Amino acid sequence: MKEASGHKHLMSQMISEINSIFVEIGYVFAEGPEREQIIFNFDALNVPNDHPSRDMQDTFYLENDPEMVMRTHTSPVQIRYMKENNLPIKMICPGKVFRNEATDATHEAQFFQLEGLMVGKGVSMGQLKGTIEYFFSKFFNGEVEVRFRPSFFPFVEPGVEVDMMIKKNEYNKLSGRWIEIMGAGMVHPNVLQAAGIDAGVYQGFAFGMGIDRLAVLKYGVDDIRLMYNGDLRFVNQF
Repeated sequence: MKEASGHKHLMSQMISEINSIFVEIGYVFAEGPEREQIIFNFDALNVPNDHPSRDMQDTFYLENDPEMVMRTHTSPVQIRYMKENNLPIKMICPGKVFRNEATDATHEAQFFQLEGLMVGKGVSMGQLKGTIEYFFSKFFNGEVEVRFRPSFFPFVEPGVEVDMMIKKNEYNKLSGRWIEIMGAGMVHPNVLQAAGIDAGVYQGFAFGMGIDRLAVLKYGVDDIRLMYNGDLRFVNQF
């Protein structure tokens, strides 16, 4: 009898697939620490001192070091990458993030997020839209339309909520309807300046989404806690 072999967890499979799609259009993979300095997690990202996300009910602060938190998003990797690399920049950062909130079928205290960043001369919202459309078309195996709705995030200006719609397809239950999928926008000049980049010469766009959310949409996972509790009945389906 052939011995059963192991396989990658669904989340690892998705990160690998995401990376392979973005590599096709010149993006590189980046990583950063999960235990992060406040200056990178909030200050350099233009998050004001009185912003609700800094509150203890939203963020895990480290008891033995008041200047450190468990990162609440993968955006700090953007700052580190801009400081350490030459322009132009095209990078993605999939990674684990932490939020101090109650868990249920759609929320976890830890989850995975995908961050994307492009910085250079002449970078535009049109390029952002084209990049997102390309990724979703590849990831969901079908032609995808994307629309922007105005929104506010401290680290981008203008900021947008992004909806996507997969072209009508009888084999895809997600097709033919708009789905809210991520936040994005043009990198705020204050963020570029904090990373040592001249905002008068260079522009950038950034986007971020939950990889767990992508799993829910692509594979019909109805409870994101299933991805983290180690139940082999779930894991072995993938």
